[in-house]
Amino acid sequence: MKIEELVLQAERNRRRLIDVVYAAHAGHIGGDLSCLNVLTALYYDVMNVSPDKVKDPDRDRFVLSKGHCVEALYVTLESKGFMAPGVLDTLGQYGSILSGHPTIEVSGIEVNTGALGHGLSIGVGMSIAAKMDSRPYRTYVLMGDGEQGEGSIYEAAMAAGHYHLDNLVAIIDRNHLQISGNTEDVMALDDIQERWSAFGWDVIRMNGDDMADVVRTFGDIDYSCGKPHLLISETTKGKGISFMENKASWHHGVPTAEQHSMAVEEITDRIKELEKRIS
Repeated sequence: MKIEELVLQAERNRRRLIDVVYAAHAGHIGGDLSCLNVLTALYYDVMNVSPDKVKDPDRDRFVLSKGHCVEALYVTLESKGFMAPGVLDTLGQYGSILSGHPTIEVSGIEVNTGALGHGLSIGVGMSIAAKMDSRPYRTYVLMGDGEQGEGSIYEAAMAAGHYHLDNLVAIIDRNHLQISGNTEDVMALDDIQERWSAFGWDVIRMNGDDMADVVRTFGDIDYSCGKPHLLISETTKGKGISFMENKASWHHGVPTAEQHSMAVEEITDRIKELEKRIS
């Protein structure tokens, strides 16, 4: 897809996300919005995945380590055809197969996640398996920046460097806010690039709010360099909804009826403008 088409798809997913969280009366909307560009790029431009090949042994793997932002993953999977129409509307209802964290009950989800700090370890295992089986698939793991306080992440980071897992890409959604406030006040991350480079990783910074930079950065990864890859994705919490942006209170916020209408209008205006430019 062209960049503008990816931007349009991300906006459509953002519009769907607002409705889903509002209807379910639950969700981690701030982090959902900050990682939505990366998810859209992964599923529409980067990864070898398809709803008709969910068991293909050579499919790329994706692990949402920051599992509380599952709503963003759900809307992305729905838009790609992994989820039947109407299923996503059951989020938050009794008997739904959907939960507040990724579940393998949903086609396209590789593993149950949500206990922060575990996703990278799973991704390391998947990447080692690909090497052992001589499979071409790659593994992508999306983490939160608040999640970086979990010690298990650094055990996994050390192992990935030791085994030279150049088929592994980890992404930190660096929106600088977690549920308790600014990440640097809660648990300072110091220089992420220096820290991960010390573990033997190929570290790249990108603007996760800019789809062109996201696509370019993924496209520039050298999968034969002998090092695992870390993308520090600089993003905005609540991206795309003006009154939510850079507000820690929207980490786990649900819009009121008035706020929902305002958000829908804001996103819809951008969608219409993009559709005019593309047509």
